[in-house]
Amino acid sequence: MSDNNAYIDFGPDADWTEIKIKIKADDIDRVADIANMTVPYGIYIEDYRTLEEESWEIAHIDLIDEELLNKDRNIGFIHIYIKPDENPAEAISFLTDRLNSEKIENEIDQGLIKNEDWQNNWKRNFHPIEIGQKLAICPSWETNYDPKGRKVLMLEPGLAFGTGTHNTTRLCLETLEQKINGGEEVLDLGCGSGILALSALLLGAKNAVGVDIDELATKTAVENGKANAFTAPQYQIYCGDMTEQVHGQFDVVVANIVADIIILFCQNARQFMKPNGIFIVSGIIDSREQDVLDAFQKFGFNILERHQSENWLCFVLN
Repeated sequence: MSDNNAYIDFGPDADWTEIKIKIKADDIDRVADIANMTVPYGIYIEDYRTLEEESWEIAHIDLIDEELLNKDRNIGFIHIYIKPDENPAEAISFLTDRLNSEKIENEIDQGLIKNEDWQNNWKRNFHPIEIGQKLAICPSWETNYDPKGRKVLMLEPGLAFGTGTHNTTRLCLETLEQKINGGEEVLDLGCGSGILALSALLLGAKNAVGVDIDELATKTAVENGKANAFTAPQYQIYCGDMTEQVHGQFDVVVANIVADIIILFCQNARQFMKPNGIFIVSGIIDSREQDVLDAFQKFGFNILERHQSENWLCFVLN
């Protein structure tokens, strides 16, 4: 059994969320690499494959608790701890997409370090976020925020990816701010909470369409639209495959999702772009850069811009 920076001082009043991933033991190292992308302070790994050897090397003892000896050596667990001021749904969404795209069998559970409702608890710590020069993301329950001239997106994140706190979402929003000048038609692929489509409208886009395969995400996106007075036909959300649900061409196509899905989107994104349209892609960890660059070249995209925040990349293509 091993750990990676496992000690965390939760504090006496903290309410952290624990995400527990069950995987095959042979996949532990790969899943640990992915899990480490979600938090900066480390993860806890349960790996019983070399229990006896590690017990002797670490503790110099060969007397091991019977419960440990009876552990299934063919499975392992990764534990991730999410701080009270962060939305665990973003980490779960990322993990689910990435593990499934890597074809790694997994079971993800979540629980609390303390017996409180984590969904309501993290809300108490989610405050307005100012992004770029023009935008602010404000939780729907916040009533006393002074935007000081910024365009304010009122957001109820729900259980959908996209609250503005993750580097990938921030990169996309900062890039959108530079590309929306007024009157554009925007398509958001894998729209999640609707944050990118709605922000584009606030920045002056003529209309925005979002599509996502997750029913909960699209429901959240619709509700977020209503909360910001954006409804059809100006703001339309579809659930399902983009090639079946989306029609027409757009000035800006944006996708903030994992590298493997972006590579997949590259096959069809061109058909939704106007002749002078751009494709903004984010959610790419730097270790996957060459894979997406190969896809851009294969499907005829030119790189106009490359942006980076910590280990995350955003590209503007045409």
